[in-house]
Amino acid sequence: MSDTPTTSQQAADAILLDVRPQQGRWRESDYLWLTDRCTRLVEFADGCLEELPLPTDRHQSILLYLFRRFDERVRAEGGVALVGPMRLKIRDSRFREPDLLLLRDARDSRRQNRFWLGADLVVEVVSPDDPDRDYIRKRQDYAEAKVSEYWIVDPQRDEINILSLAQDQYIDQGTYGIQEIASSSLLEGFTLSVAEALNPDGNS
Repeated sequence: MSDTPTTSQQAADAILLDVRPQQGRWRESDYLWLTDRCTRLVEFADGCLEELPLPTDRHQSILLYLFRRFDERVRAEGGVALVGPMRLKIRDSRFREPDLLLLRDARDSRRQNRFWLGADLVVEVVSPDDPDRDYIRKRQDYAEAKVSEYWIVDPQRDEINILSLAQDQYIDQGTYGIQEIASSSLLEGFTLSVAEALNPDGNS
């Protein structure tokens, strides 16, 4: 057995972040290099890093339920759905990592191996640390990236908001409460129970 000391992944992540450029001076290549090697969830906005909170058990349970439902639908029609972390390029110097993103055609040229250049639909499960990130900033970003439909799944409010792209801005397609059925305009006939989505394990 080697006596060479090893560094834990957590310590290695800390080292990488300690040698980072100053906020506002990150380049796209810096961000991609870091996130290729770092286990932390990090987004990139115009020279600045935005570290995301680690997901909770409930967040992941909701997300995996949604993934199963969306994946079942789009895979049957030749599409692809992925859960984060998967980088989505909004434009030069801006990347997001949606909780879930999909393309209706798995052969779409926007589907790149290192990061995607676009998506037909994205989903964010709102974290309580900064709801404005999903409701305001990411709404603007995904509209700029021309993502046709954006689902905001909010466990704190017990609701799902669905936004549809109209030219360059989102319009509110609907806000669905805990007793309602959410439906997609992009995926014809696709519906799901908000109660089941927000409590996939049957817990209140």
